[in-house]
Amino acid sequence: MDLRTAVFTAARDGKLQLLAQLLASKSKAEVAALTAEKTDGATPLLAAARSGHRATVEYLLDRCGAAIEACGAVSFDGETIEGAPPLWAASAAGHLDVVRALLDRGAAVNSTTVTNSTPLRAACFDGHLDVVRCLVEHRADLEVSNRHGHTCLMISCYKGHQDIARYLLEKGADVNRKSVKGNTALHDCAESGSLDIMKMLLNYSAKMEKDGYGMTPLLSASVTGHTNIVDFLTQHAQTSRTESISALELLGATFVDKKRDLLGALKYWKRAMDLRLGDQDDVIAKPAAPSLIMAYDYAKEVNSAEELENLIVDPDEMRMQALLIRERILGPSHPDTSYYIRYRGAVYADSGNFKRCINLWKYALDMQQENLDPLSPMTASSLLSFAELFSFMLQDRAKGLLGTTVTFDDLMTVLCRSILEIERAVKQTQCAPDQIQLSKALAIILHLVCLLEKIPCTPEQDHLKKQTIYSFLKLQPRGKNNFSPLHLAVDKNTTCVGRYPICEFPSLQVTAILVECGADVNVRDLDDNSPLHVAALNSHLDIMNLLIKSGSHFDTTNSHRQTAVDLLDEKELARNVIQPLNHTTLQCLAARALVSHRIRYKGQIPEKLESFVLLHR
Repeated sequence: MDLRTAVFTAARDGKLQLLAQLLASKSKAEVAALTAEKTDGATPLLAAARSGHRATVEYLLDRCGAAIEACGAVSFDGETIEGAPPLWAASAAGHLDVVRALLDRGAAVNSTTVTNSTPLRAACFDGHLDVVRCLVEHRADLEVSNRHGHTCLMISCYKGHQDIARYLLEKGADVNRKSVKGNTALHDCAESGSLDIMKMLLNYSAKMEKDGYGMTPLLSASVTGHTNIVDFLTQHAQTSRTESISALELLGATFVDKKRDLLGALKYWKRAMDLRLGDQDDVIAKPAAPSLIMAYDYAKEVNSAEELENLIVDPDEMRMQALLIRERILGPSHPDTSYYIRYRGAVYADSGNFKRCINLWKYALDMQQENLDPLSPMTASSLLSFAELFSFMLQDRAKGLLGTTVTFDDLMTVLCRSILEIERAVKQTQCAPDQIQLSKALAIILHLVCLLEKIPCTPEQDHLKKQTIYSFLKLQPRGKNNFSPLHLAVDKNTTCVGRYPICEFPSLQVTAILVECGADVNVRDLDDNSPLHVAALNSHLDIMNLLIKSGSHFDTTNSHRQTAVDLLDEKELARNVIQPLNHTTLQCLAARALVSHRIRYKGQIPEKLESFVLLHR
């Protein structure tokens, strides 16, 4: 073990005598360097504070001059927190004596992590009331929020720490403060089921505000299934009859899809129906649906107590009621609406009803693309689920199951929707697309193309398929490392896009159709690798031959001045299959001669030839 690691380990484990011995013979500069070094992202002081070794913390600060604000990485409950100062780590772990020692030596009480979490928030998260009091007494700011706009009061409410919430309120915490997404501490109580804290907040004049999705705390409780909150708030003076009806209906939908309790759902739907009907002169009718939805099997919402009673004999109809209610109340932009449509589709798929699944997933996908930002992880998840489902349906083990035929239209619809997602991303002007999400979307498209190649099609369908791929290539999308679709098609890493295998890459079939549809075989990534270089790295000789026959320049070099042959496996067989002399043109030789002899050619030859010469650097 080297000295740096030994110092860190002694500090982390609180072995003060050993630490002092290790540093005793070192100069002031050496001690400063050793205590500033990080091991696993943390300094010795940060590790000692995290572990609660007060004497070690004091020694590092008083005798070694360790930097009291030096941030690093610490782990809590399996999660790594980046940019945490020692005071934050001690507060999060509940080490009051260490917190006091740090504050007495001038630690900044409102210092934050990378996500803008303060020591006070860290103490609130895990319910360390004594640490909270100490920090507030040292003028910790109650209202500093993290990057999501969540305050200390909000996290205390969400985690159910009533004593901390009460203390913060007594000290003047803003009970109606809103997060980035518009939720308040009341929403956090509703989502966690903390009824006693909710009552306390209301006594401090908390208001029933709507969040960014239009959700009140009551609706939030309905979505999460906290019946104690729903029962309390439906009787509250701030809640209207209409709001109570919506909450009870939504809670019933939650019982169907989340709790899988159909009788419980009926109980709450009956309460909602009783409120709707009320007195004969004061009926609150359900709004008429604009149209019946094929994905829901053209189901209609029930409008009478008799229709409601009849649902018990038709569980499938109850599940459609839940989807209809959720879409009406939450709206298509709420994530739960499309999530539970997808969930219901997955249940149908598990039971072998693939057609119902596909119809529901298509409906959810349309909803996501109309309401979510381009390349949303939720949309990407939907597209990937389609690819995995189609892959399973095309496998031998699925044969014999009813309704497992994958149609050309189904695959083409999803492929077009996937390409639409790319088009939305590359055409947005506000910001550049997220390269990781874009790469994933591109990989999913290539898997869909691969699956589509396994489906028999008519000449008209084949033309449509190629026309669609041509339009996709015209968008010129680039993923991580500036990979084009052709780069991805010849790279083995494209195989790993989801939890389950879909298609194997490199794929000769996918490469061939991309080339046929106009993919540039000489396109370059950030390292100046062409698809031919990537195919060589993946040792796929058939793809290399295809690319060369399609016009890929055989002897062009990447940024490391390597040709594709240089990247091939050293096996003699591979080099014998790809014969350089068979693919080297006089043009290429001339370009290489200009480069190797450093002959000035710029301005002396046409610009088109200049770019050709540059490929042979």
